[in-house]
Amino acid sequence: MLKLPRSTFYYKQKLAARKARDADLLRDIEIILMDFPYYGYRPTTRALRRMGHVVSRKTVQRIMQENNLQCRKRKSFAVQTTDSNHAYPIYPNLLEHFRVEQLDRVWVADITYIRIDHGFVYLAVILDLCSRRAIGYALSTRIDKRLALSALQMALEQRKPPVGCIHHSDRGSVYASHEYIDLLRANGLQISMSRKGNPYDNAVAESFMKTLKYNNVYLSDYRTWHDVVDNVLGFIADVYNAKRLHSSIGYVPPNEFEANLIAQGGEVSANQLPPPLVA
Repeated sequence: MLKLPRSTFYYKQKLAARKARDADLLRDIEIILMDFPYYGYRPTTRALRRMGHVVSRKTVQRIMQENNLQCRKRKSFAVQTTDSNHAYPIYPNLLEHFRVEQLDRVWVADITYIRIDHGFVYLAVILDLCSRRAIGYALSTRIDKRLALSALQMALEQRKPPVGCIHHSDRGSVYASHEYIDLLRANGLQISMSRKGNPYDNAVAESFMKTLKYNNVYLSDYRTWHDVVDNVLGFIADVYNAKRLHSSIGYVPPNEFEANLIAQGGEVSANQLPPPLVA
């Protein structure tokens, strides 16, 4: 009988237990990354903890590195979506030093593009700044005021915001147009616009567009209008709003954040409950 030190025996037991635990973690990490391929180790750690794992960031980082699961950046193709060279009135930025703690107090709007084989599809989105939830969105093959108006109409119909809710956007002609401004005023919204040449004034909307690109658009082979319609709207409703963890709201999805806020007695009227998912 071999006379091995007791420490060797316990070391082998520890090593076997660690390998088994790593295998369980790896399985669940791969499940998480199927929905969110561009998660880094920090949000992946949060997602694992929500699944019941007691795990540190360092452990998750090690397992992801060992299995080549780190997210990779992809260079984007830049397309201008803001036409600020127009004769419409420009409105001041109302969000400087503004603290948002309730739903439907500030909405932020933006437009981005999705490249297809023969041109582009444009996406207009409106987010609630408190919950980061996408509350209005629309697609079009043209970047014009009708696209922006469609997203705004969806947000208004689903949320019915209180008078004084701030609508913030860039200085683009679609947001400054008479029709868009008239619809905002008719529904009691205050108008706010970013300062000239300052993308940080609308950073939350820009962050949403980046998330959409890296977690959906860049991973897909969108060739036609129908490809985009069939997938992007579902991603926004079923993944971004319902599943994706957001660090700015405590690493929960927007739908869950809103439900928690309402349950805690936040000042939210019945018509401001989370709207049904739109595919």
